[in-house]
Amino acid sequence: MRVVVDTNILVSAVLGGALKVIVDAWKAQKFTLIVSEPIVHEYLDVLNRPKFKLTQEELSATTDFLLTLAEFVTPLETVSAIVADPTDNKFLDAALAANADYLVSGDAHILDLESFRGIPILTARKFIDRLPD
Repeated sequence: MRVVVDTNILVSAVLGGALKVIVDAWKAQKFTLIVSEPIVHEYLDVLNRPKFKLTQEELSATTDFLLTLAEFVTPLETVSAIVADPTDNKFLDAALAANADYLVSGDAHILDLESFRGIPILTARKFIDRLPD
């Protein structure tokens, strides 16, 4: 299963709580996390914000997992389907480039699409329900 995960979901999962199951499933290779360079930059920029109080060790571990377990894609197309927040289009670009099975998001601008060119867009809860045992 090939999945693009929006920044808000990944950050919430890294920080723990109910969404931690997503990071655990990724680390257990129950799905392949699809990323592009702009997505990884956003992940790391957000995770490095002081308000999250992640230690350097936690940041390094997350970075290592991203660089070794995620599949990097280079989008061949730049879409502009999300007008309200154009920076969110990078998730659609990566999903298309990877022929992803799902795009997981908590962002209303992305979720409002419901699917994009045949790729279902799911909330974290719906995605968790679809994870293999």
